[in-house]
Amino acid sequence: MTAWQPRATWAPREQPEQHYLVEPRHLAGGGDLRHVSEYLRASGWKDRSKSGGPIVFDSPDKTVRIGYDPFTQPGGWTISGRATASQEAWHATFSRATPVEIVAGLTDALTRPRSAHAPNVWAPLLEQEWQTEHGQHFTARSPQGDAFVRFHQPAAGQAHWWAGARTEHGPMWEAVLTSTAPMRLVEAFSTALADPQPVLRPRGTIPPSRKVRTTSVSVLPAQLSAWQQARLYAARKAAWARNSPAGTRRTSGTARPYAPSRSRTR
Repeated sequence: MTAWQPRATWAPREQPEQHYLVEPRHLAGGGDLRHVSEYLRASGWKDRSKSGGPIVFDSPDKTVRIGYDPFTQPGGWTISGRATASQEAWHATFSRATPVEIVAGLTDALTRPRSAHAPNVWAPLLEQEWQTEHGQHFTARSPQGDAFVRFHQPAAGQAHWWAGARTEHGPMWEAVLTSTAPMRLVEAFSTALADPQPVLRPRGTIPPSRKVRTTSVSVLPAQLSAWQQARLYAARKAAWARNSPAGTRRTSGTARPYAPSRSRTR
């Protein structure tokens, strides 16, 4: 007679979760703040946040502070650079509904070495067929007219960068950068803003608008985690390369998000 043996137990299979690929990205809503904060941590930035309080990160050289405060009005992202021997003090704000992927265009760039090429804020927009307006203020508008970037000059000595997006219900978010903001950062912001790639959002978080196009996708939690870890791995690898004794290696700090297969468009 065969001795009784316990039956093998199987861990429950992961269940796919419904998400949406949202486009245009500038109308996708704020998104997960960790897209910005975890990348900064992985890049070696100092987390100054207090439990239950605003998010605060300082750059390794202590020249830049990035914060997100949901408890004040209007609240949102604040990025400040102090004056140095080669750079004037600068400041940037992004309201709460600014998609984190667009904010990350600027904050990710802060973690990377300066590029040798001369920055051009307008080039990424023109490449995506944004239309320019030459008036008192130089403005570029998205093809659908629901987003803009403007170099605003209300009076002498008061110029600043102003950007934002709106739906048929009114303004959705805005960003303001001082004219002293490094041009490479303004270009990184405009590049992320104009990027035609959709962004991923969970069900129930998409702003209601006829201007928003969504594609339903089923995503396993492990797939989401794999994409997030790939982005953080890229940040850690870039930070290691910058801090290594050789000092000559260069690696990208950007990882493309996981792109699940599309199933249906709404």
